[in-house]
Amino acid sequence: MTETTHYDIALIGSGSANSFPGPDLADRTIVQIDRGVGPDRVFGGTCLNLGCIPTKMFVHTADLAATPADAARFGLTEQLQHVDWPAIRDRIFGRIDPITAGGEAYRRDHEDNANLTLLRGTARFVGEKELLVDGNDGSRQRITADTIVLGAGSRPVLPPIDGLADLAPHTSDTIMRVEALPASLAILGSGVVAVEMAHVLSALGVEVTLIARSQRVLRAADADVSARLTEILDERVRLVTGFDTTSARRTAVGVELRGTREGREETLRAEELLVAVGRRPNSDLLDVRAAGIDVAEDGRVEVDAYQRVLAGGEVREGVFAFGDLSSPHQLKHVANHEERIVRHNVLHPEQLRRSDTMPVPSGVFTHPHVAWVGMDEETARASGREVRVAVQEYASIAYGWALEDTTGFAKIIADAETTEILGAHLIGPEATTLIQLLIQAMSTGQTARDIATTQYWIHPAMPELIENALLQLVD
Repeated sequence: MTETTHYDIALIGSGSANSFPGPDLADRTIVQIDRGVGPDRVFGGTCLNLGCIPTKMFVHTADLAATPADAARFGLTEQLQHVDWPAIRDRIFGRIDPITAGGEAYRRDHEDNANLTLLRGTARFVGEKELLVDGNDGSRQRITADTIVLGAGSRPVLPPIDGLADLAPHTSDTIMRVEALPASLAILGSGVVAVEMAHVLSALGVEVTLIARSQRVLRAADADVSARLTEILDERVRLVTGFDTTSARRTAVGVELRGTREGREETLRAEELLVAVGRRPNSDLLDVRAAGIDVAEDGRVEVDAYQRVLAGGEVREGVFAFGDLSSPHQLKHVANHEERIVRHNVLHPEQLRRSDTMPVPSGVFTHPHVAWVGMDEETARASGREVRVAVQEYASIAYGWALEDTTGFAKIIADAETTEILGAHLIGPEATTLIQLLIQAMSTGQTARDIATTQYWIHPAMPELIENALLQLVD
């Protein structure tokens, strides 16, 4: 019979969940259960090991590699003479891997964690507040707890395409650690991961085929932004739109994808395949349904505004969830914020705080950057409000001239009467930085009129893109 151990708190995950333990919980016994991420089940969560941080380190390298291709229009002649993939890869993970190892060692051995037991394995519910933990080392333990905090994250999914699973394609979990770059790569998908990796790998010399089931890439973005990025990527990689993949197989020379496009059968070939069609919450690995916990159609654990888990539509007292496991916004800062909310609500159940009080932005580090926050134009017009829409091209500002940018723009949507900013959408250089001006305004209640007319703007600088767009809304 498996022995049962009771704790005050059972914490599942090691991404944003790793910020949960602390001195003010020193009087409570905590078990932290972490399955690990990626093929090697590493500690520390997706962002650190497989997501935000390594990808952006690769993106910066790719930006440098892409510079010579743009040099001629500035009167310069540059060449990219060599790409040392092992050096690029090892520089990045040589920084990350010690942090990962150090984080696990700290949780396991440091005196700060005397009240914490770290278990490496997969936890699954076998009762309302009862967990069975299958250890990565083959062990098995039964855990009960007064409070359960779920921060188990998400993982890449493989679509149900004939032969795809047998092919063992790359996902974002594996593509960044390959031993050598393939000469050619097919990327199945057209969302955030797909367009970012298309930039990274094409800039480093890989012949990339980006395969979109729809007619546009990055469909989650505003329609105008999505259309513009589709045009740009079509010039930089081999972009195949409207392709419905029906089967996949490995051949003697690579991979072969068969499908239909405009009613005709087609075959696409490449040396390797990256599948980047989305991620799914790890609610199935947790078997949350065994505890009666509600699950959305896309696999997210259902929570209320205080991050309390719902069961049968009612709050399940003492069980919380946050981050990719329960949020539709797969953003590290959302997970961090929700974790802080959960932490406060566990410590102060008489003073509950809501987590849903701020607009959630998105940033995509492809080439060029894409960023947005709030409503897109279609949603804003459908809301019944009278709206005004401003579009400002990078090419219309002095710094845009310096950049020789002819494709980027900012689009801001505001209430026609109050100038309340309802949404903002950018595509172009440093869009992920420029958007913060508008995120801050929306988060603090400043209107377009407030921020356009009550401050001086640096001239000539990129923020003038935002200033000029705002002035269209208040004249």
